[in-house]
Amino acid sequence: MASSLHQISTTQDSLKFDRVAFVDVSKYFGRRRALAHVSLECGTGEILGFLGGNGAGKSTLLALAGTILDPSSGEIRYGGGLARELGPALRGNIGLLSHDFQLYPELTARENLEFFAALYGLDQIGDRSHEALRSAELLSRGDDFVGGFSRGMRQRVALERTLLHEPQLVLLDEPFSGLDEGSSSALVERLQVLKSEGRIVFLATHDFEVAELVLDRAMLLRAGRLLPLSRAGESLRAQYRDSMQRELTPRRPE
Repeated sequence: MASSLHQISTTQDSLKFDRVAFVDVSKYFGRRRALAHVSLECGTGEILGFLGGNGAGKSTLLALAGTILDPSSGEIRYGGGLARELGPALRGNIGLLSHDFQLYPELTARENLEFFAALYGLDQIGDRSHEALRSAELLSRGDDFVGGFSRGMRQRVALERTLLHEPQLVLLDEPFSGLDEGSSSALVERLQVLKSEGRIVFLATHDFEVAELVLDRAMLLRAGRLLPLSRAGESLRAQYRDSMQRELTPRRPE
């Protein structure tokens, strides 16, 4: 055990993995099934999208990938290792952007970023916060209170907070929800940068138009079950509609 702990502590800052794989993963909350036998794989430089309505299992899947939840069965592999083997070294390489952005409205944008940088145990906090504001195109508003920002501006700050520690795996839960056209375009551009940097991105969304622009692959979640959407030359919206119709159509007895 001691040697294992030593290995984690010495590799925490350098742990990298080139893929994330779900292997027959299911998740139950009591008797309620949230995910059922999900298997998937995503590699570096790829944006994998999950489409589905409320309660489909998208947030649960992201929480499992982010080690916030443990699978009820099956396993999730990061490169060649499991979460329980990699411990803090793994969690230090995951960034999660959730619905509520998790920002403090009574702090400025700069203070929010500096607070989370300190929480992550990062060095050069001032430089990192400045660079994050530059990436968010909010340098001129860095000393303004976040409580007075538009949703799009808060989303940009929250995304850069998620990326402060340069995570290998980036998990985005409905990041386009409520954004205006300008903020959506800025997010699309930021996602392309993450892709070019070789990040692994899981993105949950119900916005088909945006999904067409940014996703390399898409999967449909319905009642916790995963269905691939991959027919070349056909829109994601059309594939989603066809998949839903097939699911709702009663099967004839043979």
